[in-house]
Amino acid sequence: MIEKLDSIDTKILSILSKNARVPFKDLSLECGVSRAAIHQRVQRLTEEGVILGSCFNVTPKAIGYSTCTYVGLNLERGNMYKAVVDELEKIPEVVECHFTTGPYTMMVKLFAKDNEQLMDLLNNKIQGIKGVVTTETLICLEQSINRQLPI
Repeated sequence: MIEKLDSIDTKILSILSKNARVPFKDLSLECGVSRAAIHQRVQRLTEEGVILGSCFNVTPKAIGYSTCTYVGLNLERGNMYKAVVDELEKIPEVVECHFTTGPYTMMVKLFAKDNEQLMDLLNNKIQGIKGVVTTETLICLEQSINRQLPI
């Protein structure tokens, strides 16, 4: 259960959301508390699920994935969502999956190396999942904004 965030927690989150590699000693100076306090707070925020971890983001194009695609899926029945997600998790090119309202039951973000691989992913993997009735593909031409929520 997430406890109420105080001003120090908020300041830590604000700094880390801009640069997750900031050393704890720098956080400590910026927040006016000890390194031990920073460590304890970051650990608590992680355990409470406020911080979901830290990682390096690899640019997909740098490793050969030139096509970013959003795929809207409609399912036979909404209650098939979990089973479909289980199958989508087996496809490494699928990087996000959301249960949605609106024209699609779910929305998937995936990367493909080229249009040929995209067609294979759609025709032979995603559309072959039991419960998937229709798909609609939207190819991303450019990502203009990618940021964390302001804290």
